[in-house]
Order: sequence, then C-alpha cells, then structure tokens
Amino acid sequence: MLKHRGFPGRLPGTDYQFTIRRANPKGATPLTVRERFRDRRPADRRADTGFVRAIWECFGDQPFERGNLDAGRLSWLFGREIKPAEEPFDPESYDALLVLDVETARMTFPDAFDGAPE
Repeated sequence: MLKHRGFPGRLPGTDYQFTIRRANPKGATPLTVRERFRDRRPADRRADTGFVRAIWECFGDQPFERGNLDAGRLSWLFGREIKPAEEPFDPESYDALLVLDVETARMTFPDAFDGAPE
C-alpha cells in the first residue's frame, strides 16, 4: 500500500479521517458510491471540501493511486468527483488508479479551489 507523503491525515481541528495508517490484512475496503443528501451536516460538507482540496493540491488532474486514502472519504466522492482512471477497475485494490474530475469538483466544491489557477 502506497503511503501518500504530505497528504493530510485528517481535516485540521476535527476527527474526519483522510488517510489510514496501515493496510487491512483482509484486503482494502471496497469503494462504493454513497448518496449525498442535501441535508448533510455542515461539518460533513467541510470534510468533503477539505478532502477535494487535498486531492487537488497533491495530484491535480493527474491519475493517482488509492494507496492509504480512506475508503469512506473516497466513497462520498466516488463516481462523481473522483472516478476510476483505468479499466478494468478493482474497487478493492490499494493499487487502483483514480482521477479527480476537476470540472465536476469545481461545480460541487468551489471553495476547494479558492486561489487555484483555472
């Protein structure tokens, strides 16, 4: 499992986790598409925005390996802002390649791109 050095471990000042410390010996938690409802708590929305910002700052629009990124946090964005970068895609692999859909992410989380070049 690749550990993304320099990637924040959590949203500062909260317990919203962005990375995991070690690989699960039983295998990676599968990525799934999670429904985001309009009535989500503001703290959950801030966590999503912070995670998208961290993805953008670390990887930009380039494909990246799932590695030690938290499956739960990725699943809130998977299928919309974060998409598979390869076919066939294995949702249970730490080596799976993902990519940020910048256009969708900018529309959904404009605050994540404050100060970022167009």
